[in-house]
Amino acid sequence: MALATHTVTVNAAFLQEIKEGHHELRQLMHHVAAMFGRPGWMQMEFEKLVELLAKMRDQLGMHFTLEEAYGYFEDAIYEAPHLSRRAEQLRAQHRDLYSLLCGLVERAEQRLYHESAPLAAPDLADSYREFSQRFHDHESRECALILEALSRDIGVGD
Repeated sequence: MALATHTVTVNAAFLQEIKEGHHELRQLMHHVAAMFGRPGWMQMEFEKLVELLAKMRDQLGMHFTLEEAYGYFEDAIYEAPHLSRRAEQLRAQHRDLYSLLCGLVERAEQRLYHESAPLAAPDLADSYREFSQRFHDHESRECALILEALSRDIGVGD
């Protein structure tokens, strides 16, 4: 079922898939943050941490792919071209955020399989916190852009 407004078409099945994937991604991020917050996590559960980070990388890739494949912003941008620059910047951040997380996973896997010098726990935790903050900022800006496009579309505040 698609709900059509003046300029934005929203596919309910697509939104449900995005919502479910986003929920899973948030849960993975919560579990990883909780692991970093526990004393002694490095010695006790490093293999589990690497597994969660790899799942999170895969889920993030799917999340961004769905957003881009289904033209998350296209209809709104068509009718509100002044938003296109912001939308393009947000799309470009997908690649940067995904690369940041991939690098984190790669470093953690190298540490797990002794392919590199030992990775200090604070370095890994700091890298994760940087990724997490950048991701949350990105998601907030995406939400603000969509809300702005929709509010102009349906005439909120008229």
